Amino acid sequence: MDHATVVVSGTKIAEEIGTSRSEVWRLIQQLRGLGVDVAGHPATGYQLRAVPDLLLPEMVAPLVKGTIFAKQIHHYYKIGSTNTEAMQSAAEGAPEGSVFLAEEQIAGRGRGAHTWHSAQSTGIYCSVILRPAMPPSDALIFSLAAGLAMRAAVLEIAPQLEPDLKWPNDLLLGGRKFCGILTEMNAEATQVRHLVVGIGINVNQAKFPADLREIATSLRIETGTEWSRVELCGALLKSLDREYRVLANDAGARPSILRRFEESSSSVHGRKVSVEENSGLDGVTEGLDGRGFLQVRTAEGLRTVVSGTVRIM
Repeated sequence: MDHATVVVSGTKIAEEIGTSRSEVWRLIQQLRGLGVDVAGHPATGYQLRAVPDLLLPEMVAPLVKGTIFAKQIHHYYKIGSTNTEAMQSAAEGAPEGSVFLAEEQIAGRGRGAHTWHSAQSTGIYCSVILRPAMPPSDALIFSLAAGLAMRAAVLEIAPQLEPDLKWPNDLLLGGRKFCGILTEMNAEATQVRHLVVGIGINVNQAKFPADLREIATSLRIETGTEWSRVELCGALLKSLDREYRVLANDAGARPSILRRFEESSSSVHGRKVSVEENSGLDGVTEGLDGRGFLQVRTAEGLRTVVSGTVRIM
């Protein structure tokens, strides 16, 4: 990275990092296997053909300077789940603002028992640790705020798009999902100890497995162009920082989040939905209540959806 696009000899690299030329060759092969475009040969030297679109701390940190996320960025080429790692680290005392980014997840998780398809170096798989001074009953508002932050980040880079928020934690383009949010917490009865907000974004996927093609999409599929994951990740963390600071410091932030979420969602007002909750219910959406839960008008009256999968009919 310090000598991008310049040919650097294997001998020089070996000297700089204190290893052998054969070990340098092995490491170069490993980088190539991870998608880094390195040209050259041990006899002539190596050249980084292009700055890689990898979510490395050195790449992301300069973009989020001044936010709570700038100082503790952890990167993994492969991990089970960034949320699992973040929850464990939070329990061990990791500071607020810690960020966990992965190129690939082998056990990515969505809400409930759902998995998250996490192809290598095509999406953004990101979890952050927050320690808000709030009761656990307020946790939903963080998911809604994270959805707003994600929507703002996409619009910052591609204002022609119209991301649609689907309660409580999905973002859609053309009716298909490109982003999911999973919020988990550890809390006492009246106080959140720590909160982990996990965000999975389909960025540069060109196709999906057969079972996902009808319901999933990516920013690349929708726009026809490749996106910089580093740039989008920076925009997301900056936007999330803004939402969190306002939420933590402004007593009037909650009504604003609920209003903006409703304005940015085509499905929380006047849409027929089926909710897979307990025995299930069908009805027409009537907005969010004061805590952020979805209200649905059914044949039996107004029902509040606290959890469950909401399917738009």
